[in-house]
Amino acid sequence: MPEWSRRLREQGVVGLNERNLEYINRANGRRHFPLVDDKLRTKRLAQRYGVAVPELLGVIRGNHEVRRLEQIIPGDRGFAIKPARGSGGKGILVIASHGDGWFRKGSGEWLPRRRVVRYLSNLLAGLYTLGGTPDVAMVEALVEIEPEFAAFSHAGVPDIRIVVYQGYPVMAMMRLSTAASDGKANLHQNAIGVGLDIARGEPVHAVQKNRRVSHHPDTGQRLDELRISDWEAMLIQAANCFEMTGLGFLGADMVLDRRHGPLLLELNARPGLSIQLANGIGLAPRLQCIRDREAERVEADRPVYTAQERVAFARARFTGTNDVLP
Repeated sequence: MPEWSRRLREQGVVGLNERNLEYINRANGRRHFPLVDDKLRTKRLAQRYGVAVPELLGVIRGNHEVRRLEQIIPGDRGFAIKPARGSGGKGILVIASHGDGWFRKGSGEWLPRRRVVRYLSNLLAGLYTLGGTPDVAMVEALVEIEPEFAAFSHAGVPDIRIVVYQGYPVMAMMRLSTAASDGKANLHQNAIGVGLDIARGEPVHAVQKNRRVSHHPDTGQRLDELRISDWEAMLIQAANCFEMTGLGFLGADMVLDRRHGPLLLELNARPGLSIQLANGIGLAPRLQCIRDREAERVEADRPVYTAQERVAFARARFTGTNDVLP
């Protein structure tokens, strides 16, 4: 085994092969994947389970419906258009305001209507889906950023990824948009990942372009001053997604709305592993801790723990270090 591989394993870092074989293949039944690969289906499922989501204003299913756009969008509020089966955060268009045939993006750029129509046509043709299959456009009300987050993000709403294993939240990070990421909260597009302590929701580590950072590069804000309200409610919502989908290993993308509190944006049956970089620690010890606890529960013939019990366990055990408390 190469030295670098041995060191990563000693630090508890889970690699792609281990994730695929030990967690996705074993914990995620293939029949459950469509529930989260289609964001429109996920949204309607969440509404049935009482999990809060951003308001759905309308759905555009074909080019003949694009002319209805002005009937769908609110006259005085921003909105977002998303491909229902998009991947990697691609194809999301955020409009902060509009009027007289012009649309202002979250970054401040103005688009004429014909460019929005062309974008919708490409989306419907499947430009943002993995296999290039035809898609539908979801039009959602714009999430309103909490005032305390304004200095932590550039032209975008920060979101929070929580990895959930067997219904337990095991690791979390907040993704902060930057000028380099064009307002998108995607680490692969140069956003910042801030690892969060599961117990308190406070920062433990932060990276941009795989390098540790202490301040936001555009606003100068110190990242260790980040604080998240409604942290427990957010963890419980993420934990509830286990029962909602039947997926044992998933990534729940949440956002904190100024008016509505924690909202579920989407779920991922194949969560990426960069959350380990953002936290500066590996997932393996926490995943093993959950395996052991669930094995004990099954052996003792106890009922499945509630989401509240699972969250309480995770908050008591998982700290910002690589150690799992006894």
